[in-house]
Amino acid sequence: MKYTLLIFLSFLFTHVFGQQTLVSSEAISDCTGATTVLKTGDYRMQFSGKGGKVNDFQAYASLNNIEEKNSLFCSFKASYNGRFTLNAKCPQPIQMIIFEGETKYPCEEMKKGSAEIRRIISKPSTELGLDLVVSDHALYPIDLTAGKEIIICFIAPPKTKEFLEVNFVFEPMTGEMQETSEGGKLMDMRADKTESGLAILIRDYETGKPVISNITITGIKDITAAYQGSDFRFSVEKSGKVQLKIDAEGYFFVDREEPVSANTETEIVVWIEPLGEGKSMQIDEIEFYPGSSEFLPGAEPKLRRLRDFLALNAGVKVEIQGHVHSNGENTFEAQKLSEARAKRVYLYLVENGIDKLRLTSVGYGNTMPIFPNAKFASEEQSNRRVEIKVL
Repeated sequence: MKYTLLIFLSFLFTHVFGQQTLVSSEAISDCTGATTVLKTGDYRMQFSGKGGKVNDFQAYASLNNIEEKNSLFCSFKASYNGRFTLNAKCPQPIQMIIFEGETKYPCEEMKKGSAEIRRIISKPSTELGLDLVVSDHALYPIDLTAGKEIIICFIAPPKTKEFLEVNFVFEPMTGEMQETSEGGKLMDMRADKTESGLAILIRDYETGKPVISNITITGIKDITAAYQGSDFRFSVEKSGKVQLKIDAEGYFFVDREEPVSANTETEIVVWIEPLGEGKSMQIDEIEFYPGSSEFLPGAEPKLRRLRDFLALNAGVKVEIQGHVHSNGENTFEAQKLSEARAKRVYLYLVENGIDKLRLTSVGYGNTMPIFPNAKFASEEQSNRRVEIKVL
C-alpha cells in the first residue's frame, strides 16, 4: 500500500524559556531531540548510527560505563494516572535507561544530574523492557501520575542503523476512562457530570466511528494538558481559543484551533483520515525569507512533528517536493529555488537522525501552483510550499 502525505513546514533553531535562551540539539540521539510518543502502541524506529551532539549522561557518575555512541531518545507524558510498560526488540543487543524529571524541562535536569534514573538495563540484550514479570532484561513497570514525563534512551552498538521494534503500553489505574457504546473511550473531566461544557469527539472520516487518540490541548489554562481517548468532556469557565494536536495510530495527524465559550455547551468534532493509497495531508505555516531557502522563525514545531512521524514509522520513505510562487512560466531561478527549499527540509531531517536512504528531494518550480491566478498574499503563500510525499 502506498501512503501520501503533503506537509507545509518551517524552521527555528532556538528555544526560549523565560529570560534564558537555550540552543539545543534536535537530533534523535540527544535528549532535547527526543521523539515524542503521543500514542501508545507499536512503533518501528531506527538508530541513526551515531551519538548525539551533547553528552546527556555527563552528570551521572553511575553511567560512566555506558557509551552513548549510538542512542535513540523518546519522551512520554502521562495524560492520566496510569502504569507504563514497554517491550523493545532489536537485531543488535541494546541497553535502556529511563529518566524522570520534576519540571517540564527534564533534559535540563539530566544536564544537571538532577533527573531521577527510574530504570536502567545496562546488560545488552536483543529484547528488553518493563513488565510485571521481572528478569535480567525486564524490570517492573513505572507508575506515572497525570502530567509526569519520562525520557527513554535506547543505546545500540556504534554505527549500526538497525531498526528498533517497540510496543508502548499505558493503562489507567483508577478507571478514569470509560467505554463508549461504539467502542471508544470517554474521558470526562467535569466535577459535575450534568453541567454544560466543552465536548471534543475524535471520529474516523470514512466510517464515523470513534478513534482512540492522543490529544494535546493548549490555550485555556484550566484544560491545558495531554489526554488519551476518543470522547472528552471539560468544564470551561473562561472563553478563548484552544489549540488541538491530535495523533492516532494509522491516521494522519491533525492540528487545529477552535473558539470556545465559557459555561456553554460546545461540541467540536475532529474528523481524522486513515492512511491509505493516494491520500494526502496538508499542513500550513511554511515560510521562507524572500528569494531564499532559509526558513523564517516559528516553524520548528512543524519540522519536529514531521521528524517524529518519520522516527516512529521507520518503514516510511518520503519524497520532499519544493514549490515556489512566481507569475508566468517556470524560470531557471524558480526551479533552483524550489530545489533548494526541498533540500533544506531534507538536510534538517538527516541532521536530526532520519536515515538519508529514506529521503529524496525534488523541485517543481512554479509548475504546480495551488492558486494559478493568485490575487491575495495568502494565496501566494499557499503556492510557496514544501510537500512531503510518503510512499
